[in-house]
Amino acid sequence: MVKIGAHVDLTDAIGAAKTLGADTVQVFLSDPQAWKVPDLPYEGGAEALRADAAAAGLDLYVHAPYVINVASTNNRIRIPSRKLLQQIMDGASAIGAKGVVVHGGHVTANDEPAKGFDNWRKAIDALETDVPVLIENTAGGDYSMARRLERIEALWAAVTSANGGDNVGFTLDTCHAWAGGIDLATAVDQIRAITGRIDLVHANDSRDVAGSGADRHINFGAGQIPEELLVGVIAAAGAPVICETKGDMAPDIAWLRERLG
Repeated sequence: MVKIGAHVDLTDAIGAAKTLGADTVQVFLSDPQAWKVPDLPYEGGAEALRADAAAAGLDLYVHAPYVINVASTNNRIRIPSRKLLQQIMDGASAIGAKGVVVHGGHVTANDEPAKGFDNWRKAIDALETDVPVLIENTAGGDYSMARRLERIEALWAAVTSANGGDNVGFTLDTCHAWAGGIDLATAVDQIRAITGRIDLVHANDSRDVAGSGADRHINFGAGQIPEELLVGVIAAAGAPVICETKGDMAPDIAWLRERLG
């Protein structure tokens, strides 16, 4: 049975999981748009969260802040990004997380993509952690490191050549793949051919049409992705699932469970 859950607020992660009927949850350890990591906003701290999740039989995943861009050629972005990523990895280890989801990042129009890939290699080289880094495909951007398959292939070659590269995994986001122009009918086979693995699925319908580049999640059945494609890619991946849709995600979890059987 595939474990299915949702992104929830950290402060009541265990209670939210029970309400949603979730097997697993994803949380932010800090404001996703900020560079500072405050004390963990969970009563009892990291040890309590780890113990409560274990007692509930709940797997935890962490989503790194959106501001992180370790691919950047700008020192004022790349260096703080690496520092923040290390802090998030430390926090994830403390709560017993199964992995940390990190966006692939991007370079600029004036950069060679190879510089971004090599900056990723250096970031993995420097990282000290026992928690997997789960690089997530992105929806848009001509200079993204992980939007299109050929970029994902080059990124993967770079990160797996790093010290610690065997601890790098992949998060497949269905909305991002659809918006990024990846064919969902063949996405799992194509990505596995590059990475050899899919560790986590972000299950989301898309508000916009295929190839739009728009990162706009919407609830299952309310968007543009045909049901058979959406269910098919999740089933084929066979990885734990985190829903990142809108509002109350209990119906989305139930919808997906019913169709996955």
